[in-house]
Amino acid sequence: MAKSHGTQVKDDRQYEALRRQGMSKNKAARIANSPRSKTGKKGGKSGKYEEWSKKQLYDKAKQVGIEGRSKMSKGELASALRNH
Repeated sequence: MAKSHGTQVKDDRQYEALRRQGMSKNKAARIANSPRSKTGKKGGKSGKYEEWSKKQLYDKAKQVGIEGRSKMSKGELASALRNH
């Protein structure tokens, strides 16, 4: 039986499985809370990070809460987003 992680996590079983795979608490919670129709789909419409402008990468990094983003280069922002 999956333990309850409070009202912040909608799917405790999926959250625990993602944490066992080594994902951060934040990322595991985002995935466990996402609507089922959106999870598991590959190939979004946004394109590769290398095709994004530095401002777009910065804004996305800000949205997901990556720290130290103001001092990162375009490549570092793309890498940080990819590994977040």
